[in-house]
Amino acid sequence: MAPALDLAAHDLGRRYGRQWIFRHLSCTLTPGSATAVLGPNGAGKSTLLSILAGQLLPTEGRVSYALAGRPLPVAEMPRQLAYCAPYLELPEEFTLLELLAFHTRLKPLRAGVSVADLLDIMYLHRARHQAVRTFSSGMKQRLKLGLALYAAAPLLLLDEPTTNLDATGAAWYQAQVAEARRADAGRVVVVSSNVPAEYSFCEAAVRITDFQ
Repeated sequence: MAPALDLAAHDLGRRYGRQWIFRHLSCTLTPGSATAVLGPNGAGKSTLLSILAGQLLPTEGRVSYALAGRPLPVAEMPRQLAYCAPYLELPEEFTLLELLAFHTRLKPLRAGVSVADLLDIMYLHRARHQAVRTFSSGMKQRLKLGLALYAAAPLLLLDEPTTNLDATGAAWYQAQVAEARRADAGRVVVVSSNVPAEYSFCEAAVRITDFQ
C-alpha cells in the first residue's frame, strides 16, 4: 500500500489572457477520498487536474502536499501520481511489452500485480508483441487506465476515463476502479467528468461552475 497523501488547494485561480477560468477554489483531499470534478466541457476541469498534479501553475493560490504527514515539494509529485487522460500520449513505437517494461521501471505496479497480471486484466495479452501504434482507440484507453489504476501511487487522477470505450469497456473501467480502491483504500482518487457512470463511486464533488 502506498504511503498516505494529503492534498489541499488554497484559493486557486487560473487565468488565460484576461479571462479567468476559475477563481477562489479551495478543497482538501484526504487519504481514501474519492472526489468528482464536475462541469460542462471547456469549464476548466482538466486545467484543475493539471494544477493538482503539479504540472501547471495556478495564476493565484497554491496547492500543498503532505506524504505520510511530512510536507512534499511539488517537484516530487510525479513519483506519487498516476494520471489517465485522453490527451496524454503513449510511446507508440514501442511494443506493448516494451512499453510496460519501460513504464514500470519509472512507475512500479502495486504489490502483488505483475506485468503478466496486468496484461490479463487489460485483456491485452494477445497484443503483447504488437506496436502500440497498431492498437485501436479502445485498446489504448484500457492501456492508459491499467497503467494508472494499478500503479503504486497514492494519488490517482482520471480525466474523462471512459473516452473511446464502448459499453463493455465502460463496465470494465467501473469494475477495475472498484478493485483498485479495495486493494488500496488509502488512495486519493479524483475523477474529472460530466458522465455520472464515471464518477458514481465518488463521495464528494467540486463543481467548477461554483468558482466562475
